[in-house]
Amino acid sequence: MKVAQVSYSDIDGGAARAAYRIHHALRELGVDSKMHVVNADAGDWTVCKPDLAGVNTINSLRNFLGASSTRVLHTGNKVFHSSAILSSRWPQRLNQSGSNVIHLHWVNGEMMSIADIGKLQQPVVWTLHDMWGFCGAEHYTEDFRWRDGYLRNNRPSHESGFDLNRWTWHRKMKLWRLPMHIVTPSRWLADCVRQSAMMRNWPVSVIHNAIDTEAWRQIDKTLARRILRLPTEVPLLLFGAIFGTRAPRKGFDLLIDALDHLRGELPGLELVIVGQLAPRESMNFGFPIHYTGHLHDDVSLNLFYSAADAVIVPSRQDNLPNSGVEALACGTPVVAFNTGGLPDIVEHEKTGYLARPFDTEDLACGIRWVLDGVERRLMLSTESRQAAVARFSCPVVADKYLQLYKAVAHCE
Repeated sequence: MKVAQVSYSDIDGGAARAAYRIHHALRELGVDSKMHVVNADAGDWTVCKPDLAGVNTINSLRNFLGASSTRVLHTGNKVFHSSAILSSRWPQRLNQSGSNVIHLHWVNGEMMSIADIGKLQQPVVWTLHDMWGFCGAEHYTEDFRWRDGYLRNNRPSHESGFDLNRWTWHRKMKLWRLPMHIVTPSRWLADCVRQSAMMRNWPVSVIHNAIDTEAWRQIDKTLARRILRLPTEVPLLLFGAIFGTRAPRKGFDLLIDALDHLRGELPGLELVIVGQLAPRESMNFGFPIHYTGHLHDDVSLNLFYSAADAVIVPSRQDNLPNSGVEALACGTPVVAFNTGGLPDIVEHEKTGYLARPFDTEDLACGIRWVLDGVERRLMLSTESRQAAVARFSCPVVADKYLQLYKAVAHCE
C-alpha cells in the first residue's frame, strides 16, 4: 500500500502535527507513506518538498490573497478565509507518484486550488481539520450557509461587498464532481459533513487523530514542576493554543470569566499559558500566570502537561484539539465545554469535566470538581491515560486508516 499524505506543512500548526503523526503511525504499521508538503521543518527524509522554480513567489501570493480577502471584500474580519484560486503543479506531481491513495489534510488555499483538488485521479481520502471542505471560503463559521446552500438571500448581516463565500462554494460544487472519502477526527465534524449541502451524500468516517503514547506519557508531577521551575505545592491549570489568547474561537475570554468566579475559592491557584510570551502590559486575572513562550518540541510540552493538574480547553468551536489529546496521554484531565469535538476527548467526570456550552459558572464548577481532593485527581489521571491509549494511540488509529485505504483503493 503506497499512500501520498498531502499537507501544507509537516509540523507547523495543529493540523500539520496531526497529519505528521498519522503519517508516521502508518509507516510503523508497514504502509509506504510519504508526506508531500510546501513547508518542511522536521528534517525528515519521509517528507518531500518540491524544488520548483517560482514556488516561493506563488506561495507568497497565495498567502497575500488569503490574508487580504476578508479586508478587501468585507467578508467579516472574525473569520479566516481561503478562496483557493491559484493553481499549482501538485495535481501532476501527485497523479504521477504511483500512490494507491492520495490522502489530503490541510491543503486549503495555501497549497492547492479548488480546481487542483478536482484534478486528482487516484482514490482520495480527505481528513478535514476544519470546516473549509464543505463551506465557502471560511475555515470555521457559526453561520449555516454550508448546511442550506450559499444562496443570495441567506448571507449574514456582518458581510458586505462581493460574496466571496458564495462564489467559492459554487466553484467547489462545479469542480468537485466525484465524491471523495471524507474522514473527520470528531463526531461533531462528521455530523456537519452529513448535514452539508455539498457533501451530504459523500462517504464519511470518524477516525481520531493519533498520538504516540509511548513517547507522550506521564512524568512525575513534582519532577516536571521542578524541571520547569514551577511551584510544586499549588494547583496548576494549563491553557494551550498558539495565539489562543487572541483567537475568539479558542475562548480565552470565557476562561477568564470562569477564573473570575473562582476568586478567593481556590487558594494558591496558578495558570500556565503555553504558546505565548508575556504581554507588554500584564492583565490581572486574579491568579499568578506563567507564560511559556512558543514551544517547538514534544518533550517540553510533555513536561508542561504532566506538571498541570488540569488542562482547560474553553473553545467555542473546535474539531479535535491536539492539546486535549496530548493532555490525556500525559494523564492530565481536561475541562472543556460540551461542544464541537470536545466530547470525543472528554468523558464527563471520568477523564475530565464537560461544562454546559459557554456557561462560565459551570466551567468554574468543572475546575473546582477536578481539583477536589487527591483521590479524585489520581482517578482522573489513571482514566485519562487509559483513554488515550485505547482511543488515540498510533496502532489503533493507523489500523483504521489502513482498512479505509484498502476499501477505497479496492486492495486486499
